[in-house]
Amino acid sequence: MLQCHNGHTLCSTCKTRVHNRCPTCRQELGDIRCLALEKVAESLELPCKYYSLGCPEIFPYYSKLKHEALCNFRPYNCPYAGSECSAVGDIPFLVAHLRDDHKVDMHSGCTFNHRYVKSNPREVENATWMLTVFNCFGQYFCLHFEAFQLGMAPVYMAFLRFMGDENEARTYSYSLEVGGYGRKLIWEGTPRSIRDSHRKVRDSHDGLIIQRNMALFFSGGDRKELKLRVTGRIWKEQNPDAGVCIPNLCS
Repeated sequence: MLQCHNGHTLCSTCKTRVHNRCPTCRQELGDIRCLALEKVAESLELPCKYYSLGCPEIFPYYSKLKHEALCNFRPYNCPYAGSECSAVGDIPFLVAHLRDDHKVDMHSGCTFNHRYVKSNPREVENATWMLTVFNCFGQYFCLHFEAFQLGMAPVYMAFLRFMGDENEARTYSYSLEVGGYGRKLIWEGTPRSIRDSHRKVRDSHDGLIIQRNMALFFSGGDRKELKLRVTGRIWKEQNPDAGVCIPNLCS
């Protein structure tokens, strides 16, 4: 808590919003702490602001702010990568939003087999697809496939994101495979939470990356059209802490 030279108080967050001017008397604000109000704030216990979304926690004021920045019940941003979407909400809301507003394909099951076709493989702009959301093990996963420039070379990349928090994402694993003409590329990894932005995952190269020449070879070698078939599987780790991957069958 801060106060101006005339004793008017406001919180440090609001100080930047009022451009360092007291909203009551318009005097310039310094860094004078209001110790009395800080003591009052320390004695308050308040529910998390995401209480209505299911968080049961109650905290002293300053601990509450730290908790809310990491609360597992805080809303998620829309994971759609084809446009800047400002929608936020819980997972059921976002699943319906992806289906109804972005027209994303929805599938059930823990295996997939997708074919990606692009008429001009030399273009990497506006080539971002998120073709499928999977319902698997009672959870939702987003499969991304896209083209982008990696240094001077255009590449294709496929990766999976988990619609939930990072600690739960780590309990799953997935594999991706693409190939043709007696060659194949295989990727195995852990899906990233949609708490991490699409761009952050892509720029970390945490997925299956296919160089364009290899992608064209897999497509038939005529270099006129991209035709890639990406297959994959999602499984749940029996004991994530043990470091041993044991696939479970989906019902």
